[in-house]
Amino acid sequence: MTARTGLTGRVIFRGDPGYEAARKNWDPHTDRYPKVFVFAQKTQDVANAIKWARKHNIPIRPRSGRHSLEVNLSQVNGGLVIDVSDMKKIKLNRKNGTAIVETGNRVGRISHALARQGYIAPFGDSATVGIGGITAGGGIGPLMRTTGLISDNLLELEMVDANGKVIRANKRRNADLLWASRGGGGGNFGVYTRYKLKVLPAPATATVYKITWPWNQFEKLLKVWQRWAPSVNTKLGSEFSIGPKKGGNVSMEGLYLGSRSEALRLLKPMTSAGTPTSKVIREVPYPEVVSFLLDPDPVLTQRYSNQFSSGFGRRPFPDKAIRSMRQFLENVEGKDAGFFFLNWGGAVSRKSPASTAFYWRNAQYYVEWNSSWLKQSDAPKNIAIVRQTRRNLQPYIVGSYINVPDQGIKNPGPVYYGANYPRLRRVKAKYDPNNVFRNPQSIKPAGRFK
Repeated sequence: MTARTGLTGRVIFRGDPGYEAARKNWDPHTDRYPKVFVFAQKTQDVANAIKWARKHNIPIRPRSGRHSLEVNLSQVNGGLVIDVSDMKKIKLNRKNGTAIVETGNRVGRISHALARQGYIAPFGDSATVGIGGITAGGGIGPLMRTTGLISDNLLELEMVDANGKVIRANKRRNADLLWASRGGGGGNFGVYTRYKLKVLPAPATATVYKITWPWNQFEKLLKVWQRWAPSVNTKLGSEFSIGPKKGGNVSMEGLYLGSRSEALRLLKPMTSAGTPTSKVIREVPYPEVVSFLLDPDPVLTQRYSNQFSSGFGRRPFPDKAIRSMRQFLENVEGKDAGFFFLNWGGAVSRKSPASTAFYWRNAQYYVEWNSSWLKQSDAPKNIAIVRQTRRNLQPYIVGSYINVPDQGIKNPGPVYYGANYPRLRRVKAKYDPNNVFRNPQSIKPAGRFK
């Protein structure tokens, strides 16, 4: 078929067998009807796809793990999706403490593979998120107070630009692109195909924990957590979640890169607050830490659609903010809806906001919230409540995390990237002056650059 001429890799056009499976994302709310999917097997397939899309004047969307949380970011109606998920090589260099990973790898696959070989690869809260997207946008998770953000560990990259040219970036070559790719978001500058990451030796054992409490204790527990978590030992990562009033509870899980006895001491302010309904605190071999915190999270079986928003807190929420949270939690439904907090600091805050594109270094914690729904007719009210809650919380948060985007944010550049946005626009103008890689909230090229 002439329409296919020039495309290589595993190519699926609309109407071909496998198209419906190719179209499905983690969040059904983000599904669209692209013209064609190219599942690249190697970098040249990516280059060929970009050239083909430009020749036929159709929009391009890169995709790594199918975990995009907003619409029109990793798929677009009538567009070409360059999916790198078949590119899954992992190569560990023990001598240098580095790993070269292709961008189709999911975070869980890398974390498990390296843990078995005695190394820490940072991860977030989902095993199936793609390394391509999570790294480019920053990469937060329970290990970051020790390892830094995932993007802080990015040493080198391979990317295909808007002309189909393969570019490599490191500290010595195209250093501005490396800087921008450490937190400047995926899909802005080109299609990433390979990363070289720094990895740390793992301890033989570490402590994992998960504690739950009744929902109605959330205010008290949040106040304790927000004072305790940001200043606790930086080897301790803590994810604090509050589900909806209807059917939800309060839970805290995470890890401590040390002994159980020391973890028990450090966790005391939280374990002695409220009345826990369940408590697991175990010291396990490091590979089991990864298994404990990264539940299997199949991409294609997610039933609920979601709307997320996110920000960073520089001080504990006052009562007024907590009242806005309560209002939200009393009105949302679905087992995955609610509030999620992650403690900040340590290695993340030791880097300056200008040292990489990831700007929000000086927070005490990260916060996100989401609604979820099954019936399409419930989408508008669920999207509205998330955005209204953002307006209510605006006095108490700064910024937003590009990997948890919210298209209700107007003029999003400075919100995602802070004072780094003008520099990111200059990098964009250099590597993608014609704005080929664009989406509803992508970085706009600077008009002029020197």
